[in-house]
Amino acid sequence: MSERKVLNKYYPPDFDPAKIPKLKLPKDRQHVVRLMAPFNKRCKTCGEYIYKGNKFNARKETMQNEVYLGLPIFRFYIKCTRCLAEITFKTDPENMDYTTEQGAMRNFQAEKLLEEEEKRLQKEREEEELNNPMKVLENRARDSKLEMEVLENLQELKELNQRQANMDFEAILKQYKETEEEQRCKKQEEDEQETKAMLEQAQNRRLLMDFDCNEEPAKPRLNPTAQTKPTDILQEDPQPQSKKLRTESWEWSVGKLSTKAQLAGLVACRKQELDPALENRRETRGTTANAGSLPAAAAAATTSLGLLGTYSDSEDSASD
Repeated sequence: MSERKVLNKYYPPDFDPAKIPKLKLPKDRQHVVRLMAPFNKRCKTCGEYIYKGNKFNARKETMQNEVYLGLPIFRFYIKCTRCLAEITFKTDPENMDYTTEQGAMRNFQAEKLLEEEEKRLQKEREEEELNNPMKVLENRARDSKLEMEVLENLQELKELNQRQANMDFEAILKQYKETEEEQRCKKQEEDEQETKAMLEQAQNRRLLMDFDCNEEPAKPRLNPTAQTKPTDILQEDPQPQSKKLRTESWEWSVGKLSTKAQLAGLVACRKQELDPALENRRETRGTTANAGSLPAAAAAATTSLGLLGTYSDSEDSASD
């Protein structure tokens, strides 16, 4: 590894450089180089855009019989990234740029065209002034007029800047702060009024709820004419409405069986046996009623009412 870094090589005494065979290579041989696209272009085969700065493995060759002030011109071969079509472009040392040859079309560049147009106009003007002295005077007068217009515009801009510089920024800031303070106070007052209205509405709602809770429910009235059946007397509550006990909270869900009307369906009363003498008397009264005597019918009605009273008394004793 140390011999590759030496600067002096050993030449034997019988060394003759003329005897070394020379490698004959063509002058237009190509080299593989790595480069970037110098400008934006578009492939003519598939229409793929190739942007400036894309890297390619290109082949470089020196063009024969084409030089500019002794500088050689090189040609480069690249391939499209999509269809692999071959694209060639070469250097342009005269314009310090590159030019396309085949396979692609250079995209529009306004800056490059503007520079070319300025160069063309400048060249034409120099040619005209070289052969026509009156044209030189006209161009100078036009340039002086243009310069005066530019100076006037510049002076107007300076005056405008001075006018803006004389503005009182403190007064503007003070006015802005006052306006902001007024808006803040106005917003705060609106919030207070809204809060007050909401509190009044909530208080009125609470008073209405308290009034509804304290109000006693209306007492139901019994219609005496509605009791047409004799047995309706058994279902009537003997206790007055004012003596009813207060219903507990658990009784709403569980319920209670303290009323006689509810216990009447759960307790079955045994019928009392009547005496034989009473049965004979009822039979005799029934036969007289069938005969059509009015006093016998009244007596039978009285007996039935007495039996109903006995049944109601027995039911009350069972419920107690």
